Amino acid sequence: MATEVTAAAGAAAHGGGVPLLSVVVLLAAAVLAVPLFRRLGLGSVLGYLAAGLAIGPFGLGFFHDPQAIIHVAELGVVLFLFVIGLEMQPSRLWTMRGEIFVLGLAQVLLAIAALTCVGLALGFPVAASFVSGTGFVLTSTAIVMQMLAERGEMALPKGRRIIAILLFEDLAIVPLLALVAFLAPGGEEVTLPARLIGIAVGLGCIAALVAAGRYLLNPMFGLLARFGGREVMAAAALLVVLGAALLMQWGGLSMAMGAFLAGVLLSESSFRHQLEADVEPFRGLLLGLFFLGVGIALDLRVIAANWALIAICVPAYMLLKMLVIYTVGRVLRASRAEALERAVLMAQGGEFAFVLYSSAMQFGIISGQDNAVLTAIVIVSMVLTPLMIILHDRLAPKPAPSLDGVEAAEGLEARVLMIGFGRMGQIVSQPLIARGHSISIIESDPQTIRDADEFGFKVWYGDGARLDILHAAGASNASLIVAVPGDRQAVTRIVALAKHEFPLVPVIARAFDREHARELVEAGADFQLRETLESAFAMGREALLQLGDDPDAVEAVMAEIRGRDMERFQMECVGGIFAGRDLLLGNRRD
Repeated sequence: MATEVTAAAGAAAHGGGVPLLSVVVLLAAAVLAVPLFRRLGLGSVLGYLAAGLAIGPFGLGFFHDPQAIIHVAELGVVLFLFVIGLEMQPSRLWTMRGEIFVLGLAQVLLAIAALTCVGLALGFPVAASFVSGTGFVLTSTAIVMQMLAERGEMALPKGRRIIAILLFEDLAIVPLLALVAFLAPGGEEVTLPARLIGIAVGLGCIAALVAAGRYLLNPMFGLLARFGGREVMAAAALLVVLGAALLMQWGGLSMAMGAFLAGVLLSESSFRHQLEADVEPFRGLLLGLFFLGVGIALDLRVIAANWALIAICVPAYMLLKMLVIYTVGRVLRASRAEALERAVLMAQGGEFAFVLYSSAMQFGIISGQDNAVLTAIVIVSMVLTPLMIILHDRLAPKPAPSLDGVEAAEGLEARVLMIGFGRMGQIVSQPLIARGHSISIIESDPQTIRDADEFGFKVWYGDGARLDILHAAGASNASLIVAVPGDRQAVTRIVALAKHEFPLVPVIARAFDREHARELVEAGADFQLRETLESAFAMGREALLQLGDDPDAVEAVMAEIRGRDMERFQMECVGGIFAGRDLLLGNRRD
């Protein structure tokens, strides 16, 4: 069956048609594998890789030329970097210059020195050992960016530092390729003027791209917005991304670097959000296709024939690289947790290794067999990275919050005990303080406590869901407990605990939604309020007024809606969530 599919796809291609069956197989593999792997907590990257292996030459055999897929799918990485560039205004990028050139340079140079030693220890020549280690030093932009996006760390300081290192690695492509040419037999004969010309061409391409971005792109998009359509804007966005990538490739630089620069140049444009929306669907699809291609490219025959060498090199390269990354991070004042996470995320070799190894093979530094083995080593490291991230997240100790400048709750005696000082607690505190009631506030987030101190609030550190903390905070002698932390389960536990231990102290609580409000009633809360209820009523009232309804009629209908909501909630507390649904006013016309 697999042979028939492949033959049909090939026939379609030779006949000038679209290899539709191949596209269907790729999409079906992704649709089946990725949700399953995410459901199992293994992440989408590992799902794509497993799907690629399943449909590749060593699985069901639908595909036999993974490089054709990878070359097309590398555009996913290019588009990803363009989207990142759109979020990086030039001023913001300038503030990252130290991280790009100091952190990136230190990590790359030390990792090259360390990983070159692996080949030397195994008895390989200096040039081959250098090329092998250098290819592994350059991290997979696709995998790391996808991981950062899934973990929600792209915009965090630690995420920006990783992006800075990846940008430096992209910049390092030109000198590393030049070194490969120099190390080749006869490479010393390359003249200095030839090298200078190559550097000048690269710098010229960057200058041309900057000039075009500054003087041409905004007027072009403005013209298209006036006279073009939505599809023309999408085509223009792709034209800019791919054109910038092609220009950088002509200059001997990274395509991803060109796309990133194009994004940066458009980051302050009024069309930024439109461009991001147009590019996003292509980015996600092509990036997934890249991971599928990597899975298809995993050559099990090479692994089986060289299993001993691969079994030595993969852990050696990954462990040494992790050690370098962790050491550089700690020396440059990253926390232990951040340095360890960065080391695990960036432990694999990257897609640029395929280019470097291929170039080294053409120059005679390594053989075709060496190229196949090194490529397998890089791909195996890519496959192992998501598994290592899962182990890291499960086994790494959770960082303890810094309690500098924070005072623990102990011996508090105020009339009101407020638990939680987030967006709701801050507002609730105002009328209590205005009427002169003494109030003790406890909060479990040290940074929130430090921020509150700058605004004139005394907040103590403590977890209100613990009985010992409630006693230390004076709950037994309080006249009122206000439970408004930002965690739904914590609110429910606080209410249940307080009503069980201090039944005479009234407890009012924040409800996150209607179902949670019912839970709080069952736990014994004296009063609960859904956090969006009053704001929603106020917005509904304002909507009617904006529509020109009579103010008296508006007040009457709002009173009726409040009554309906209260009656429905009382019915739900007795008969379940669907009780009283007849009181809802629906917009369906049957």
